Amino acid sequence: MRTFEQQLAQYAAYHRDPRNIATHFLGVPMIMFAVVILLSRPGLFSVAGLPVSPALLVALVTGIYYLRLHVGSGLLMALLLAAMLWWARQIAALDTGTWLGWGAGLFVVGWVIQAIGHVFEGRKPAFLDDLMGLIVGPLFVLCEGLFALGLLQRTRSAIEAQAGPVRRNRGDRAKLAA
Repeated sequence: MRTFEQQLAQYAAYHRDPRNIATHFLGVPMIMFAVVILLSRPGLFSVAGLPVSPALLVALVTGIYYLRLHVGSGLLMALLLAAMLWWARQIAALDTGTWLGWGAGLFVVGWVIQAIGHVFEGRKPAFLDDLMGLIVGPLFVLCEGLFALGLLQRTRSAIEAQAGPVRRNRGDRAKLAA
């Protein structure tokens, strides 16, 4: 298994344009939440009175993966997944049209936002070369947020050493040249 920094650097190599990163702050959580919503409806069985859905099983597996990569960010991701599971359960309990509307709507809009970001980037999404990008994407967004808060700076430096720094916008370069 690749390390935390290796996983993030591989993903970051496809995301060096700040506009693309910005779209990921919207699109990735929307897609992630959409998947949780869509997988929350069918309860497979109950454990201690709690329904076990495919969403819970997927969240447990991905949460464990995140924790194995990096405990601190893994705990944050687990908290975010828990909040999404709770909220998705509320939506899944609504009528079928509402449940599907939220799930499919967020999924489609999230991917449209992602596509716009990759137009800015001029590069295809990371998951097209490595399906692990679908799992690493949410962790990348979380870490980019932590970097912006001044946290995990050693990790940021390690990622930038492998993937390069975030580029300035083309418009910024044109303004500087003028």
